[in-house]
Amino acid sequence: MAAESLNLKMTGKSHVKAKKNIGRKEYQLVTFDLPYLAFYYNQKLLFYKGNDFEGMVEKVKEGLSVVLEEFHQLAGKIGKDEEGVFRVEYDDEMEGVEVTEAVAEDVGVEDLAVSESSSSLMELVPYNGILNLEGMHRPLLAIQLTKLKDGLAMGCAFNHAVLDGTSTWQFMSSWAEICSGAPSTVAPPFLDRTKARNTRVKLDLSLPEPNGPTSDNEEKPKPKPKLREKIFKFSESAIDKIKSTVNENPPSDGSKAFSTFQALSAHVWRHITLARNLKPEDYTVFTVFVDCRKRIDPPMPEAYFGNLIQAIFTVTAGGLLLAHPPQFGASLIQKAIEAHNGKAIDERNKEWESAPKIFEFKDAGVNCVAVGSSPRFKVYDIDFGWGKPENVRSGTNNKFDGMIYLYPGKSGGRSIDVELTLDPHAMEILEKDKDFLLEV
Repeated sequence: MAAESLNLKMTGKSHVKAKKNIGRKEYQLVTFDLPYLAFYYNQKLLFYKGNDFEGMVEKVKEGLSVVLEEFHQLAGKIGKDEEGVFRVEYDDEMEGVEVTEAVAEDVGVEDLAVSESSSSLMELVPYNGILNLEGMHRPLLAIQLTKLKDGLAMGCAFNHAVLDGTSTWQFMSSWAEICSGAPSTVAPPFLDRTKARNTRVKLDLSLPEPNGPTSDNEEKPKPKPKLREKIFKFSESAIDKIKSTVNENPPSDGSKAFSTFQALSAHVWRHITLARNLKPEDYTVFTVFVDCRKRIDPPMPEAYFGNLIQAIFTVTAGGLLLAHPPQFGASLIQKAIEAHNGKAIDERNKEWESAPKIFEFKDAGVNCVAVGSSPRFKVYDIDFGWGKPENVRSGTNNKFDGMIYLYPGKSGGRSIDVELTLDPHAMEILEKDKDFLLEV
């Protein structure tokens, strides 16, 4: 489906604030948050069927004003204290969450649900290409509600320096519960970030000058490589097959059975490496963003609001990965995840604090396969009172060659959707790989 066929018209913009006055609040951004300042806003896109667009918009805005009482950080801005330490600042005078309304009435929910490329979906999500650092001047959450032929597209852009996936979906489910008539949220967010880490890190970061003069000897920005995106849907039986295959010959060193996540990750890593046609000696890096809430000491509640993730890396030669059975890759991933305990997290934080490095989202490693999101997030339970979403996607921000978002499959059970961004040539090979898709 071509991007231009959406024929989208913006019809209005407003801001939604918390229903009650909250007063002035400040929350220091901690070591877990700061590395994401140079990432882009995190974008999510949900499609719903329904024909009362105006009523739906009114309902989500009303619910938003209520949920923002507890999740008021999302209605604030990023600021710095007098020592240059970044923080979230909130006061009742701030404009709140940006809500844009739009119309694309020629397009149905089904058309978009099957649309492969999220570049055709870009118009449905706000803040494309906007850095989190810009949260100093813009809302930390922007929402676009687009009227479709037979429903609504809800595009959300969350400032990733302020929250991770666990917090994002906690907010979304709390918001949906309120819209569905729950008197208040089930689990209020745990807002004190300094309980997870209290080192004050001063960063000297400022936004790049917008299109300032460039001298001749400066590098011109490189054109972005063309990439393709696709969702591969693994049914419950496919997932069970991948998991039982990798657990057929348990490792002799007595390590435990591989989880669904480890089995699927190893499967995807192997087949992408195959599709990339690497030389045997070429390195390939597997990166996973691990939730550290239960790993740090003391552990933090599930409702901890903020970023409490760290990227962990494992690396091997492409030839080794492919020459061995899938247990080899699964074991590398398992060991990296198991080793990332409270002590390792603390050491990583100390190292970062002594020489803060703001990485860009594409620094995930050479020939990498990187996994964000989690099939544990109950994204298909986000019901605002008119039914579950028909489809859930990520926007184009923070995507690079090898980036994967995992979502539970819409059919439920143990099914998993793998949303993958890849070089077009490798993607073409992967699509024909029957062992990857487990086609009979």
